[in-house]
Amino acid sequence: MDSIINLAGKRILITGASSGIGKDTAIMLSAQGAECILVARREDKLQEVLSMLACIGEVKHSYYCFDLCKTDEIEEVVKKIVTEQGKLDGMVYAAGVGTSAPFIQFTPEKVRKVFDINFFGFVELARQICKKGRFHEEMRIVGISSVAATRGDKSHMAYSASKAAMDGAVRCIAKEVAEKGICINTVAPAMTATDMYKHYLEKYGEESGSNQELLKRQYLGIAETFDVANAVAYLLSPAARFITGISLPVDGGMTTS
Repeated sequence: MDSIINLAGKRILITGASSGIGKDTAIMLSAQGAECILVARREDKLQEVLSMLACIGEVKHSYYCFDLCKTDEIEEVVKKIVTEQGKLDGMVYAAGVGTSAPFIQFTPEKVRKVFDINFFGFVELARQICKKGRFHEEMRIVGISSVAATRGDKSHMAYSASKAAMDGAVRCIAKEVAEKGICINTVAPAMTATDMYKHYLEKYGEESGSNQELLKRQYLGIAETFDVANAVAYLLSPAARFITGISLPVDGGMTTS
């Protein structure tokens, strides 16, 4: 029986690909036969990830150094990528920041910095790759959202708002790009074993009340990055051809409580 997830011959752009969910998603997609185009700010990290990707057949992966906060330069980067690598079959937006601060400290400037990468960068990149001549029919777009889009917590106002904005935008975009044969969705992880979680443990400790409360809410424990990558790979695959405009929770049961 053929694998339900088959990405052979698919050219997929992955942002935030130098670490965490973006990195493991790139590794996962390459193992499924995809040609990966990595985007992040640090070239040394991109080269490291590039060396970890599976090369099946004649697939050639590539990378581009770029800061997605520079939304006015995204179009030129997309043009360059499409010219050099060819039309896209998919995009994964895993770039993001998780700034935490008390609400009283979130000035408009601080909120804007979070939105620049978590929301505006996503929308502009999606807008650019959906233009004529830049994608193949049945392209798939997946944004990495968060359960924080629907569940509030102290000190996470800007982060939660940016992820809720991403989910809201996707519901609208899905209706407009369907006529082009494009599907767009988000994946919404709960706490995942990324650098962000490591910093959380450094601050509160594994046995802290905060961490124990978190584990109670996530019945299956803390997710690994490959758990999220698996969901992304599915949404990018032909098997998910009838799924669009949704946010798929990968949260160990958190949103059921």
